[in-house]
Amino acid sequence: QVQLVQSGGGLVQAGGSLRLSCAASGRTANRYNMGWFRQAPGKEREFVSAIRWSGGFTPYADSVKGRFTISRDNAKNTVFLQMNSLKPEDTAVYYCAATDRDRWPPALYEYDYWGQGTQVTVSS
Repeated sequence: QVQLVQSGGGLVQAGGSLRLSCAASGRTANRYNMGWFRQAPGKEREFVSAIRWSGGFTPYADSVKGRFTISRDNAKNTVFLQMNSLKPEDTAVYYCAATDRDRWPPALYEYDYWGQGTQVTVSS
């Protein structure tokens, strides 16, 4: 069992930056692959980025490439999403998720544990 607690987010002007954090707890939390997703009002939840527990290739959605960076601190069981050059279309509820599946990157349905979600609002 893994529990995910998110922090960060809020309101920012276009062009600004925010950093989201997701702290995982559980006996083997640092061995889980982690992902970030987002869901805007009236839209389906979509993939943003993911990172293996061991590091390596980190995929990004085309819409955030070059602006967002995912990272993790295994010693602290925490994954981060640094969001720069934010745009109004980045406005959404952001979720972190954890999976122990091997397929890379995992599909949304393959994530077993989810954070509570955090609102990111980018004003124009």
